[in-house]
Amino acid sequence: MTDLDHTHDPALRSWVDSANTPETDFPIQNLPLGMFRRAGSTGAFRPGTAIGDQVLDLIAAAELGVLSEGLGAVLRTCEGLGLNPLMAVGPALRQQLRHELVAALNADAGPVQSKTLADALVPAADVELTLPCRIGDYTDFYAGIHHATTVGKLFRPDNPLLPNYKWVPIGYHGRVSSIGVSGQTFRRPVGQTKAPDAEVPSVGPIKRLDYELEVGALVGTGNEQGHPIAIAEAERHLFGLVLLNDWSARDIQAWEYQPLGPFLSKSFATTLSPWVVTMEALAPFRRAFTRPEGDPQPLPYLDGAANRERGAFGIRLEVHLQTRAMRDAGVAPVKLMESEFADAYWTVAQMLTHHASNGCNLQPGDLFGSGTMSGREASQGGSLLELTQGGKQPITLPNGEQRTFLQDGDSVALVGRCETAGRRAIGFGACIGTVLPAVA
Repeated sequence: MTDLDHTHDPALRSWVDSANTPETDFPIQNLPLGMFRRAGSTGAFRPGTAIGDQVLDLIAAAELGVLSEGLGAVLRTCEGLGLNPLMAVGPALRQQLRHELVAALNADAGPVQSKTLADALVPAADVELTLPCRIGDYTDFYAGIHHATTVGKLFRPDNPLLPNYKWVPIGYHGRVSSIGVSGQTFRRPVGQTKAPDAEVPSVGPIKRLDYELEVGALVGTGNEQGHPIAIAEAERHLFGLVLLNDWSARDIQAWEYQPLGPFLSKSFATTLSPWVVTMEALAPFRRAFTRPEGDPQPLPYLDGAANRERGAFGIRLEVHLQTRAMRDAGVAPVKLMESEFADAYWTVAQMLTHHASNGCNLQPGDLFGSGTMSGREASQGGSLLELTQGGKQPITLPNGEQRTFLQDGDSVALVGRCETAGRRAIGFGACIGTVLPAVA
């Protein structure tokens, strides 16, 4: 696991003034990684880091001599491809990149570096972002126990959690081709559903469209097929975290999910935040991983001292909704809920270890979803399915509109922020998706 060092010092400030404001997601203590190009350009996407309201072109920084030659060589191979080459070389080079960036961007570097790097900085408002890497495989887990319990009660009041839930990290393989970056728009899916009172199913635009608030984890270095990854080594194979919206068609899901689970109810769209918050940046926000009293402890292959002591991450998560009417009237999105990622029943290290436990070969850029991160209270549901009790209790918005499920024109924004006493807060940036009408 990554230890704290000088790059986490809360007193660090940057000569990029916007990185020093309390509200920014991207102070010098964060330095998330992503892929960008200038808006309106047709050029290749290049690796960059977000610092305040600016994006630093990492290839340009290397060409200006600010980054070492070895780092520059790896970063150049990312151009047009994604961060996969950097992911594949392991955590040591990523940590070196963080150290060199802090040396170049901290306030003590002063006027010399600000003048040197002036041409390598681009205002964030003037860039286009894309997915941070080529995602080869996507597995969505079910680690949100409060979500699993609430949804289970809707369908199985006397037995909400199935017997395996507390023993094994449950997951299913998702669809990569429909993953998009924040700003994604997608058509309301059309599918086969069956109303409870109907004799036969029908096909048409779905009526119970939902979001799911999740955290995504991206794999760094992979493993050879047939060679599991020990829990003590799991985090060395992780690159960083993003926000993830697992859009869901609840009416398709209810009809198709037995006996094999999600299929067309999940494959039409998934939205990611574009900036990857690295494992190094997250080090100050680790928490102990504990199980409620009376619950079974993880089996030995999913258990370890480091995972127990520091395996969870304190990330405050929120969902914000803006309807078309709100947007047209210039009304800001409204916060629907708030929850905490540290409540996850399984850590990201356990998810990775379990995924590889049968010899499955993970690869750089593979994506894990955490499952819906709901809180303990009814008001903390990470989906509309929970907040409206399966559509039975509509939510009334401040402008008088009501929602049981999403309507065309609705935009959903996920928010993630890490805060702890004595440390500089960091965030994930935007993760926004908008629903368009179904294809006629």
